[in-house]
Amino acid sequence: MSDQGADPTTGDPARSARMPAAARRSQLLEVATQVFAREGFHATSMNDVAEAAGVTKPVLYQHFTSKRDLFVELLTEIGAELQDTIAKATADASGPRQQIEHGFRAYFRYVDDHPDAYRVLFGSGARRDPEFASFTRAVEDSIAAMIAELILVGGEPVEDRHVLAHGIVGMTESASRYWLAHDRTPDVDTLAAQLARLAWSGMRGLDRGGAP
Repeated sequence: MSDQGADPTTGDPARSARMPAAARRSQLLEVATQVFAREGFHATSMNDVAEAAGVTKPVLYQHFTSKRDLFVELLTEIGAELQDTIAKATADASGPRQQIEHGFRAYFRYVDDHPDAYRVLFGSGARRDPEFASFTRAVEDSIAAMIAELILVGGEPVEDRHVLAHGIVGMTESASRYWLAHDRTPDVDTLAAQLARLAWSGMRGLDRGGAP
């Protein structure tokens, strides 16, 4: 299957007509990520996405039945990609501290490499819509669950480890938003290392009864 519409790079309708459906869908998702990240869900129209992608609205509707359908697919793909990125980074870590370090590094490198995707998942009006907010919460819960497994005292799980893990996730999200809004300073590896040390120090502090 192929579709019609001017190629967004060359403006050549003939080339666009030869684009396979899977490739076109991928391209539309990429462009939609950029538009939603910039304008937010409610301020963006399907016409905005179609124009940015260099296609007609009928082409866009061939792939997505509505703006909500398009946005939900974006949230699903971005959330899965972020979770998979962190899971792969921590899988081969030699211990809890290395898991924290690798996880923070993977998280912030994702933010650095995919700032628009991150803004769509954790901004762009997603949190204000109950349906969309569920996707964001699912990602937060997944990451927090990984962190909770590492919060131990005397080798035993801490009773309130899940709420503490969500606190670490919230700290990470807040730092990411500030970092993206302020010229990404410090560099991504420094930021990841500093917050990993902060999180690990706090977790180890529990083992010492909060002693410095």
